[in-house]
Amino acid sequence: MSMSFTIEAEKRDEQGSSASRRLRRAGKLPAILYGADKDAEAITLDHNAMVHNLKEDAFYSHILSVKLDGKTEKAILRDVQRHPFKPTIYHVDLMRVSANQPIRVSVPLHFHNEEEAKGVKLGGGMVSRMINELEVECLPGDLPESIDLDVIEMDVGDTLHISELELPEGVQSVALMHGEEYDYAVVSVLLPRAAKTEEEEVEEGEAAETEGGEEAAGGEEAAGDESESEDKE
Repeated sequence: MSMSFTIEAEKRDEQGSSASRRLRRAGKLPAILYGADKDAEAITLDHNAMVHNLKEDAFYSHILSVKLDGKTEKAILRDVQRHPFKPTIYHVDLMRVSANQPIRVSVPLHFHNEEEAKGVKLGGGMVSRMINELEVECLPGDLPESIDLDVIEMDVGDTLHISELELPEGVQSVALMHGEEYDYAVVSVLLPRAAKTEEEEVEEGEAAETEGGEEAAGGEEAAGDESESEDKE
């Protein structure tokens, strides 16, 4: 189900560290709204409401509705400054978006059927994620909530790259826009290290047996040659 987020904002006249501290003590959060060829505006948000929103993964990749002075503007979350260890937010940056201007946003990847993957269920492997989100470029109206990956057909040793993802129409990977050398791995199915070690031991044992057999065969051939020489003498 599609989610939507609405943020109530007020204009902020006082600026500076002292003013910001007073706002935080009053349960308010200093923020800035900028972009879309308009002047940046210092605004104030409700701190607790923002903390609640930030618990939702979708909040980071959604187009947000910012209500300010009786008008609603569309924006995306650009930056969050937090206290190093307290559940306190210091400042938020919101960037306005225009319907006809492309934006770049990191979209979460949703992995499906990890436990049912062929390499996991039949091969004893495990799914290893390299990335959990992908930066994309698109128009605001084309921004997906997430990108879904079904790994059920992946076998042990298989790796899925960015170029193999099924992106919605109008959505591009920012990494691939820089060239094919940026076609990074997204997810792989690998054998656990312990299982790998056991396989290596078996392979080494088989190799040793083969070498031993070849040496024995070589010794028998050499002995046979010596016998032939003695018979000729």
